Amino acid sequence: MSSVETVSALERRLNASVPQQAIRGDMSARLKKIGRNAKIAGFRPGKIPAKILEQYYGAQAHQEALGDALQRSFAEAAQLNNLKVAGRPTFEIKTGDMSAEQIEYSATFEVYPEVVIGDISGETIERAVFELSQADVENTIAKLRKQRATYEPAGRAAQVDDRVRVDFTGKLNGEVFQGGEAKDFLFVIDGGRMLPDFEAAVIGMTAGETKSFDMTFPEGYQGNEMAGKTVTFTVTVLGVEAPKLPELDAAFAEAIGIEGGDVSKLESEIRSNLQREVDSRLKSRNKEAATDVLLKAAQFDLPKSLVEREIRNLMQQTAKDMESRGMKMKEDMFKPEMFVEHAVKRVKLGLIFADLVQKHDLKAKPEQVRALVDNYAQNFDDSEDVVRWFYADPAQLQEVENLALEENVISWIMGQAKTIDKAVSFNELMGS
Repeated sequence: MSSVETVSALERRLNASVPQQAIRGDMSARLKKIGRNAKIAGFRPGKIPAKILEQYYGAQAHQEALGDALQRSFAEAAQLNNLKVAGRPTFEIKTGDMSAEQIEYSATFEVYPEVVIGDISGETIERAVFELSQADVENTIAKLRKQRATYEPAGRAAQVDDRVRVDFTGKLNGEVFQGGEAKDFLFVIDGGRMLPDFEAAVIGMTAGETKSFDMTFPEGYQGNEMAGKTVTFTVTVLGVEAPKLPELDAAFAEAIGIEGGDVSKLESEIRSNLQREVDSRLKSRNKEAATDVLLKAAQFDLPKSLVEREIRNLMQQTAKDMESRGMKMKEDMFKPEMFVEHAVKRVKLGLIFADLVQKHDLKAKPEQVRALVDNYAQNFDDSEDVVRWFYADPAQLQEVENLALEENVISWIMGQAKTIDKAVSFNELMGS
């Protein structure tokens, strides 16, 4: 027999028992397994008497058998009571005598919430729209050329896009501050490495010229203690170099990934790549707009265990991402509080999506999955091999099915709410 108590909105406590007989049977089997390789002085492995084995390993075997028995008992009771368990239960043994015929226990756990989504028909979603133009393609080619520029002595005053070499010293209240001094420092004006006010002061200077100027660091500057403070910089320009852009030739085409350096394919390949990036960013942006409406309309409690698990996942993922960039990071170097907001959002959306898929039959259709696979495979020369790889690996195919399912949910949200198109610029979409 078992009983279930309500502890809080999502927390429950199951009270039940497991028979000692079941524990003893499992314990005996475990001892036999241990005895095959156990080493006890005076006995050969596999020939150790049962009583001797129990003296040495009985407590361990009993603890393991009890743990398994509790898990089985809990699973059976949860199914019998139609409990949708979220996370792992915490067990507490109630029986003082561990040799009693019935071991009483309680298991405290959380259940999944009932997902309640309010009416979103009155909500408005701004759907970002953008059409790639010839100018966008040409500007991208220009940026690619600029990124691969070489530099040569300019013989004139510094201007935007020049590379300058400087010595500088920055002082706060007459004292050089940390990080405020450098020798033979190289940077490109308007290259994003230096603050705009610093670059503006260098523009117009020539090699050999020295200049002092005041500059105020922006509020919130990189979390730096210099944020909002006014300092005095003294800068000496050592050299000014003008950029020389590469020609639109085979060498340039090959440098940006055009196979064989085919210049005739340059523009079409860049357009194709840009269109894929535009489509991806539009999809991501519109998904965010749709899910924000959904999160606002859905009000329900979240299981703490699921949020805590998601926080751990995010910490591990962040550590791996940073390690892939060459930084040695460990999960425990991050504070869990940093990930709470993101974890809550992900858990909540996961529960909402699962509920909508079930209630409105939004499951991924085979043709949707195939279209996504084909679209991804277009990025590779051996596209047919890529398609076969996806369909040969259930785990990879499941990821694509999840994307298709997500698209179905987003389409459902867009269909329920009021949707208006909002044109965005290329720079706005690309985040530049």
